[in-house]
Amino acid sequence: MLYHLLFPLHQSYAVLNVFRYVTFRTAGAILTALLISLLLGPALIRKLQELQIGQSIRDDGPAGHLQKAGTPTMGGLLILASVLIATLLWANLTNRFVWLALFCTVWMGAVGFIDDYLKVVSKNSKGLSVRTKLLWQVIPSLLIGLFLYINPVDPFTTKLTIPFLKDWMPDLGWGYVLFVALVIVGTSNAVNLTDGLDGLAIGPILMTAAAYTVLAYIAGHASIAHYLQVIFVRGSSELTVFGGAIVGASLGFLWYNAYPAQLFMGDTGSLALGAALATLAVLVKSELLLLIVGGVFVAEAISVIMQVFSYRTTGRRVFRMAPLHHHYELNGMAEPKIIVRFWIVSFILALLSLTTLKLR
Repeated sequence: MLYHLLFPLHQSYAVLNVFRYVTFRTAGAILTALLISLLLGPALIRKLQELQIGQSIRDDGPAGHLQKAGTPTMGGLLILASVLIATLLWANLTNRFVWLALFCTVWMGAVGFIDDYLKVVSKNSKGLSVRTKLLWQVIPSLLIGLFLYINPVDPFTTKLTIPFLKDWMPDLGWGYVLFVALVIVGTSNAVNLTDGLDGLAIGPILMTAAAYTVLAYIAGHASIAHYLQVIFVRGSSELTVFGGAIVGASLGFLWYNAYPAQLFMGDTGSLALGAALATLAVLVKSELLLLIVGGVFVAEAISVIMQVFSYRTTGRRVFRMAPLHHHYELNGMAEPKIIVRFWIVSFILALLSLTTLKLR
């Protein structure tokens, strides 16, 4: 919005020419989202406390979590508001990639909101059934895949880029639509599984968003993309504003979500942010790189899959409790130590993902 209002005036006021540069607007989006989160956070926490919208705690989980019962949840509303406002203010709203990213983020946030509402407000401990939740996650994911297939951005739309390789790019054809759905739904649920300790999920989300903000800028810059031999996706540089908004919103939310947490994001935030990161990965043609950048989310999801498979087939558990962070808790590791170590791993993985730009 600011871009459309102020940039046309740059011929009269030369200083407004800065709105031409996506780097300037990305910085603006980061600071705007951060400021919105910090300003609205206390009011949201008070409102959620008044409405008695507090987190319910599993009886079979680590005993230390019982004291967290009643902590305000559905804090994803704060993240969504920050990301939406910052993106709408600073992005070029004629860019279709921006609208695709916002569409998927808001849709998944709505699914998470309904799930949280049923759990907390309606006192339905199970929330949405697994099948219902999965169905409503698959719908927008397939729609995005179909949109990209029907409206290709370039000849590489259905081709799959492989990290560390530059010449082998298998063409998935129609299968790309299903692949997009798998990436978005899988990432959304993986982030949801990771959100189990104070600040545990938002740290890796921040680092993953930062990495993809850089990747979006590179993919959308013709000369840099050519130099680094990555696919040039015309218009994707505008996604750096969206990625920056996620970074700023994550920083602001972490202010209240850091141990001991004053606010939980709930499914409203985790499903939305997971989908946002996956959509970024799809739109900048770095889908498989998400396995590296979001390695913490992958490990958490795999731990759950292994646990369920092992228990159902052999009656034995691989971990003391899944997801993985609970296993470390039950082994006696302090919650803050688990959180910080997961952040460190996520930071290393984000740096490793960026090295793939040269190690090809």
